[in-house]
Amino acid sequence: MSPFRVSTAVALAWSGAALSVAPVPANAAWGLNLPTPVSPIGREILELHNLIMLICLIIFIVVFGFMFYSIYAHRKSTGREAATFAHSTKAEVVWTVIPFIILIGMAIPSTATLINMEDTSKSDLTIKVTGYQWKWQYEYLDHDVSFYSSLATPREQIVGLQPKGEHYLLEVDNPLVIPTNRKIRLLVTANDVIHAWWVPKFGAKKDAIPGYINELWTKVETPGTYRGQCAELCGKDHGFMPIVVEAKSPEEFDAWLAGRKQGSSLEHAAATAAAKQWSESELMARGEEVYAHCAACHGVDGKGLPGAFPAIAGSAVATGPVEDHLTLVMDGKPGTAMQGFKGQLSDIEIAAVVTYQRNAFGNKAGDTVQPSQVQSLR
Repeated sequence: MSPFRVSTAVALAWSGAALSVAPVPANAAWGLNLPTPVSPIGREILELHNLIMLICLIIFIVVFGFMFYSIYAHRKSTGREAATFAHSTKAEVVWTVIPFIILIGMAIPSTATLINMEDTSKSDLTIKVTGYQWKWQYEYLDHDVSFYSSLATPREQIVGLQPKGEHYLLEVDNPLVIPTNRKIRLLVTANDVIHAWWVPKFGAKKDAIPGYINELWTKVETPGTYRGQCAELCGKDHGFMPIVVEAKSPEEFDAWLAGRKQGSSLEHAAATAAAKQWSESELMARGEEVYAHCAACHGVDGKGLPGAFPAIAGSAVATGPVEDHLTLVMDGKPGTAMQGFKGQLSDIEIAAVVTYQRNAFGNKAGDTVQPSQVQSLR
């Protein structure tokens, strides 16, 4: 058995012993180890973690054992007197060499794990991950597939009008889908501020930095749904940027990928929907759903946040020329937190949300925007 696996077994034994003497409620509330990994690199990280913890535990026992023994055996009441020597060359050599050997012993497996973590060669699939406030974009570079993944938790749960769901703030509309038992290379970057892509059970976490591409890899062995979050404070709604990954068998993944490629029935249906003439009620209903992208800054009531984010209610933009309103939503406003949604939302989504903003929150523009108008501005 490898030293990693021995250390894992010992660490788990210590965890079990601690749990056995803990009160019953504490057993349910506390976890004494990392999440069970589902990838080889995740297991390697866990075994390294347990090995280092075991070494630290041994050092703790030895150091404090000597300290408490010395305090007890050399106490004043036994007539002990302090030594008068100035220094000991032998002691200095020993307390320098022993920590050096310990550090080298810890550095060897740590370096091997770090090198393995960074080895993205011989990958079977490459996916570009781009962070936005507050969503993720996934692009399958070996295939013509790209989509955005946004928080799907209902706004009613967030504001307390409904009970929290099982996966509150950890559910998305479009999860990342990957095949099992294939090496997946992820290129991680950002479009606005620094984010971090993190799925604990993968043992994978990497900063997403604008203008810079980081790499990481994973190889999921067990099919299932795995959840993570942005792990870098990226703004006001940092906690509303979850990650959901669905690991499917290679056959199921290939079928899913075929359905997502350009020219699929889904895209054809979307193009058909964008070409039709939408009624005001249809646009308002769809726009209210899409407004979740805007509510993070402008508020669910459209009143914004004074001094930080402008209000939509009664604003000159939402009550002014529709072309100016569309341009702002599509291209954003340089130098501000208002990003462009041209590449993130479809024609129908932009048309619907602009129609909604112009006719909600007390605004009475009385006009509607059709997807064809948005298409002509692209």
